[in-house]
Amino acid sequence: MSLKILLLSNNFYPDIGGIEINSEILAHEFIKAGHQVRLVTWTADERENRFPFAVVRRPGKLDLFREHHWADVVFENNPCLRLTWPGLFFGKPNVIALNTWVSRVDGSVGWQDKLKTLWFRRSKSIIAVSEALRRKNWEKAIVITNPYRAELFKMNSQAKRRIDLVFLGRLVSDKGADLAIEALHALDTEAERGMEERSGVRLTIIGEGPEAPALKALAAKYGLEHQVDFKGSLRGKELVDCLNEHKVILVPSRWEEPFGNVALEGMACGCIPVVSDGGGLPDAVGSAGLTFKRGDTADMVKRIREILHSKELEEKLRLEALQHLKLHHPKKVADRYLKVIREAVSSRI
Repeated sequence: MSLKILLLSNNFYPDIGGIEINSEILAHEFIKAGHQVRLVTWTADERENRFPFAVVRRPGKLDLFREHHWADVVFENNPCLRLTWPGLFFGKPNVIALNTWVSRVDGSVGWQDKLKTLWFRRSKSIIAVSEALRRKNWEKAIVITNPYRAELFKMNSQAKRRIDLVFLGRLVSDKGADLAIEALHALDTEAERGMEERSGVRLTIIGEGPEAPALKALAAKYGLEHQVDFKGSLRGKELVDCLNEHKVILVPSRWEEPFGNVALEGMACGCIPVVSDGGGLPDAVGSAGLTFKRGDTADMVKRIREILHSKELEEKLRLEALQHLKLHHPKKVADRYLKVIREAVSSRI
């Protein structure tokens, strides 16, 4: 049965982020599966639509009523109260995917979050992208972990992995790029003391953000200017080629990440993930990476050493990655979403 799926995504292309990318992946896969998709977003873009589905941007009230009237089912990729309220008038089945915590940045629960929780109760199904999100925000949620852009992020078998460590993310304190530099300093200090055979470990930092000057100053403070390479923002093939030059991708987030798509992207390019143990990051890497205590640089260094000094472990984790990535292939993930969506529609009939 072909369905008319109204996909609501507060933010979308050309904005870049986990939710935006997931919305694009799922919309494409729903189309491939034979369904009709219309996507509604607040993100403006004056360029011609580049997608095989209609994108309605910055809708007015009449736009929202028209789109909800058209749909067989409404799918909110993260709660979208300002886009989904017309559903009160049409009674179409509604499915919500939780991509992040239902709380304020500081962890407190505001009136907006309480309103979202009330809205969940009228939804046919709630999906959580990690076990951590399910436990914290909606225990009855179905866990479907995120997909990755399999057509873009691939391993180059000819790549020479000359660089040990890479960090990919926005340069803000929550993401912990400074902890990656601290870990490099610790590894360098151990080598100088003769505690390690290995020296000259290098780190690449990919991303932009307000913490960039402070991070460069931290690298200079430790005399690591020639071992830390700040690449700025990379996208597309340039990003994939860069990741393929590295052995280990570090995701040292202080913040409890709801999932952690970046770990999957690095893994798909042949990097072994070393991630903090908070939030959904353990779900993102499964048995194909190593976790360390969130905020504990010494524990992160221990995990890095395990990989850099053990070819056997390195190869074992890369083999695990091949199986793990299959679970996150776009079609595999979209099929699980569509099963939930179809059940929501069937329950209304």
